[in-house]
Amino acid sequence: MSAKIKRRTVAEDGDAGDDSVLTTLVSNGDDLGPLVRHSFQTARPEVLLQQLKNVMRKKEAEIEELCKLHYDEFILAVDELRGVLVDAEELKSELASDNFRLQEVGSALLSKLEVLLESFSIKKNVTEAIKMSRSCVQLLDLCVKCNNHISEGRFYHALKAVELIEKNYLQHSPVNTLKMLIEKRIPVIKSHIKKAVASEFNEWLVYIRISGKDIGQTAIGFAASARQRDKDMLARQKEAEEQSNLGVVDLSYTLEVEEIVEDFVLKFDLTPLYRAYQIHTCLGLQDQFREYYYKNRLLQLNSDLEISSAQPFLESHQAFLAQIAGYFIIEDRVLRTAGGLLVAHQVETMWETAISKVTLVLVEQFSNMDTASHLLLVKDYVTLLGSTLKQYGYEVGPILEILNNSREKYHELLLSECHQQVVDIVASDTFEQMQLKNEPEYQTNVLLFHLQTSDIMPAYPYFAPFSSMVPDCCRIVRSFIKDSISYLSYGGPMTFFDFVKTYLDKLLINVLNDVILNTIQSGITEVPRAMQMTANIAALERACDFFLQNAALQCCIPTRSVERPQGALTAKVLLKTSRDAAFIALLDLVNTKLDEYMALTVNLDWTPEDIAESENDYVNEIVIYLHGILSTAQQILPTDYVYKVGSGALEHISNSIVDAFLSDSVKRFNANLVIGFNNDLKALESFADESFHSTGLSEIYKEGSFQGFLIEARQLINLLLSNQPENFLNPVIREKSYNALDYKKVASICDKYKDSPDGLFGSLSRASSKQSPRKKSMDVLRRRLRDFN
Repeated sequence: MSAKIKRRTVAEDGDAGDDSVLTTLVSNGDDLGPLVRHSFQTARPEVLLQQLKNVMRKKEAEIEELCKLHYDEFILAVDELRGVLVDAEELKSELASDNFRLQEVGSALLSKLEVLLESFSIKKNVTEAIKMSRSCVQLLDLCVKCNNHISEGRFYHALKAVELIEKNYLQHSPVNTLKMLIEKRIPVIKSHIKKAVASEFNEWLVYIRISGKDIGQTAIGFAASARQRDKDMLARQKEAEEQSNLGVVDLSYTLEVEEIVEDFVLKFDLTPLYRAYQIHTCLGLQDQFREYYYKNRLLQLNSDLEISSAQPFLESHQAFLAQIAGYFIIEDRVLRTAGGLLVAHQVETMWETAISKVTLVLVEQFSNMDTASHLLLVKDYVTLLGSTLKQYGYEVGPILEILNNSREKYHELLLSECHQQVVDIVASDTFEQMQLKNEPEYQTNVLLFHLQTSDIMPAYPYFAPFSSMVPDCCRIVRSFIKDSISYLSYGGPMTFFDFVKTYLDKLLINVLNDVILNTIQSGITEVPRAMQMTANIAALERACDFFLQNAALQCCIPTRSVERPQGALTAKVLLKTSRDAAFIALLDLVNTKLDEYMALTVNLDWTPEDIAESENDYVNEIVIYLHGILSTAQQILPTDYVYKVGSGALEHISNSIVDAFLSDSVKRFNANLVIGFNNDLKALESFADESFHSTGLSEIYKEGSFQGFLIEARQLINLLLSNQPENFLNPVIREKSYNALDYKKVASICDKYKDSPDGLFGSLSRASSKQSPRKKSMDVLRRRLRDFN
């Protein structure tokens, strides 16, 4: 046997190397897959197969060796196996016996098991029936709840119940009949809910349109209250600033707590809208409802924008504008709270539609208005509309632009109305000093317009230096300022004082000043009226500063900014020109009256035989007249005008005396006449000095006097009464004593001076053969003046 093993070993020596590797892999239990794969990839499977056979033969040899080594143990194991077989037979016999007995016992139990299984089946069916019943009960219970919700109007809950039925119960319903019935009823239920909600929503559309006007009026009223509060606060602030500027310090402090006004727009009811939108959303019809809502509200807007021709716009404008305000307040609330029912661009489209229509309506209505108060009333409500809607984010610029474009027309209407008022006031004025009986009248007619000439309160009754037209015109101007500011404020430019000042100048120049000038130019035939007109214009000129300060105060700008000279009104200069025109008319009337008195000199005897002991009668009348004129002028005219009245009148008298000597009706005069004129002139000079001091002019014009305005007449009389009249030809003496006289006038007068003897003195004169030195000097003067001419 060993020889065989040796022969086999020798035969296999060629493959010993490869077989050892394969044997090692098999012994270790390694995976031979890679080796097999490699052999097939190299196309040498036969070599691998031979190697496997070699390994198998090696293993068989090893098993044979192992069996030879353990032969005895194997024999013992076989004997034991035979013993085990005997025991197995015995056990099998016992098992058959036990199985028989078990079959006998199991048959009874099997019948009972069948009964038990049948019971289990019945129980399962009953359980399933109970489960199906419970499902049907729950389904029917939901149906009952849905019906109750519908009957009570709780449509959202009803739809939720329907949705629950569809999702959780209907698909798993064990009863097909019930399932089919409910499936048929669900669309009917949804249709019923949709119709009910649509009906409720349509009723709400009617309600909300009716409520829109009340909502708008409430909102606009709130805006008006807020504006008034701001205005009052600003007025208090300006008053405090003015007191601070004046050095008045108020150390008392007050804490004002204003009641917080709740958001009034929350009071209108959007619940039906929310409900309708929610129901349509549940029905999957939200897009359809959005479109339906938008179209209906747009139709309502177009209807609201229509103006009724049956009612004047002045009466209907508040309702019209309030309806628009309410409409867009509602839409703003819907946009913010309805969860996507409206989008911003839809609201913007509606607003643009409203803006275009409202601007067209306002332009047309403003163009048809012919009363400033009507235009102001509409403008005020329009600005409140703009203020209200601006709080909700709407662009109100185009509406306010219409108001700015109507500014000129409004002021034209206002100026026209003021013009008629001023014309009526001036026409009805008596041009008499205004009598104020008590302090309230003084306050409302003088102090209110800063017309006082002194800070001392007068005694009553007090006669103001102006007539009633002055405070009446001041009230018109103040009212004009208020109306102008009312139009320019709230919606116009932030700083509108320059506009107010411009229109104020137009009022004072184109209205007040023109009416005054027309009155003056139309012919004032009475001196008191002319004097009162002059005083009235002077008072109005003083009031210009008040007008400007009042405008600044109402425009809420510091009054000190208008107190500078460059900030004064142009009208003040023109009123001064008108005052000068009135004063010239006054002087003309005074001179005309003086001419009437001076005309009496023509009736004098220019060659009297006797020397007059006193002045002529016309002088007394002139003195009385001028005394009255100066007394009145002192009461109502400025001091410089009193001076001009007195000086102008006396200068005119002086010229009239000289003109009387030059008159063609006077052929000759004698010394007695000159002496009479000397008496007249002394009386006038005495009156001039007395008036100059009594009027207080001497304290102002310390280097002048009224007497100086009689200088030409005085120098003429002095020359005619001079013992050496030929001294007039001496330049030094003439410059000192006769500088006011004209050569030609003196020559003409001297030619008429005939100091020849007449009457009582004629015989005495003829008795003297020689000429007096005075007459000789006069002849020399007369001759020399002829040569000069």
